[in-house]
Amino acid sequence: MKKADIIFLCATTALFLPFVISEPLYEAYKSFNAAHGMAVSFLKFAVLSTAGEMLGARISTGSYYHPGFGLLSKMAVWGVLGMGINMAMIIFSSGVPVFLEYLGLAGATTLLDGPLCPQKILTAFCVSVTMNTIFAPVFMTLHKLSDMHIATYNGSLLSLTKPWKMEELMSRLNWKAQWSFVFKKTIPLFWFPAHTITFLLPSSARVLFAALLGVVLGVLLAIAARKK
Repeated sequence: MKKADIIFLCATTALFLPFVISEPLYEAYKSFNAAHGMAVSFLKFAVLSTAGEMLGARISTGSYYHPGFGLLSKMAVWGVLGMGINMAMIIFSSGVPVFLEYLGLAGATTLLDGPLCPQKILTAFCVSVTMNTIFAPVFMTLHKLSDMHIATYNGSLLSLTKPWKMEELMSRLNWKAQWSFVFKKTIPLFWFPAHTITFLLPSSARVLFAALLGVVLGVLLAIAARKK
């Protein structure tokens, strides 16, 4: 284990441990999250998903950080994307059960907040599949394009103020890796079951689980970005 690994592990422990050992602090977090969900989503994904991307870089390249990584730029982009994820979870967890009731699943709109049963599992699975089929490909592609845009300006914060050269970015995107790894493998094999579990959890616990999935997402996308 390298010195950088120890620092990363200590920083991660310092971030999570206070919420584990201090119930008042955890309750304060839940209250703040309930009142300011979008702001917490920005902070959560800015910190955790960027950390996940750094972990992915460590796994694939041996280093958490390199010149041009654009730490602050990536944190800003992840924060905005995190708010989009929060929005998508609200929309799909509300809309899909309504559609299931339309198809004949009685009481679908209340199942996610009820006790565990086959109908609840089915509803959570349908929400996960719908969200990850419609929203996830667009989200993942947008993230990859933003990553490329930041790299164009060598990670500088100025990249956030520059217009995207969309045609150039789209032509440079490795669509083979995007399809064969990100879309074809991670969505059905990981995100379908992972988000099924997310929507089976009580609403108060989904935020924490989503934060952990944000770390995994950063790792997966970082690895995909470096696939040849």
